[in-house]
Amino acid sequence: MSTIVALGLLLLGLMVIVGGKQGFQSFISLLLNFGFLFFAIVLIAFHFPPLLVTIITGVIILAITIFLSGTSDETSQIAFVASLFVLGLLILLIIPVEHWAQVQGFGLEDSDDLEGMSILVGINYVKVATTTAILSTLGAIAEATMAVASGLDEIVEQHPKITAQRLFNDGITVGKQIIGTTLNTLFFGLFGGSLSLFIWFAGLNYSFGSIMNDKVFAAQFVIIIFSLIGVIITIPITSLVMAQQHQRRLKRKVNDHDK
Repeated sequence: MSTIVALGLLLLGLMVIVGGKQGFQSFISLLLNFGFLFFAIVLIAFHFPPLLVTIITGVIILAITIFLSGTSDETSQIAFVASLFVLGLLILLIIPVEHWAQVQGFGLEDSDDLEGMSILVGINYVKVATTTAILSTLGAIAEATMAVASGLDEIVEQHPKITAQRLFNDGITVGKQIIGTTLNTLFFGLFGGSLSLFIWFAGLNYSFGSIMNDKVFAAQFVIIIFSLIGVIITIPITSLVMAQQHQRRLKRKVNDHDK
């Protein structure tokens, strides 16, 4: 049994023990997301339009992650709608920024690994960088939308007559509490994944300016910024969608009562 299989089985066992049915659904969503990501890579390798493949894959991954989270159907629908709005805004931001940043391709630090290999894969590396940035933000978007939507759903359940404005303000309050933890999660994810690169920088006495302008580091750092921006704009968008849905529900109850 390989190490990956053993760790996967351990993860499945812990998720089932701690989360029960919801934990098992989350594990299935993880496998499905991995499958769709791999399929997207295959399609891009066969020269399908990278942006189109990325958008379709992103919508599918968000749907799987949110609807298999175990929350109520109505909350999942609201979170999904909000996540689509955020994804659309991020795509409009990522496409021009990736063109301007010019961080696509490989850096000098990759030269040893690429020695003897051809990098003429027939795909525009700007499009690959754009695809990578969009797909890298999906986890942060799904996590933030579900956190805010679930928190507001609990508030509505406890206070069914709450006003839409108060619900929106509560959503902003809930969102403020997850920004700090999300920032730390993204930062330590960058630091842990790029630890060998930082050791390289320290060993070769890179200056601060050289580090900030290094292509490999800049590409990773830009993705982290995109993810953090996605989390921040997710908070008001999810709160607004949830508040509007609650307002429509209250009006519907009033109309039914008048009849």
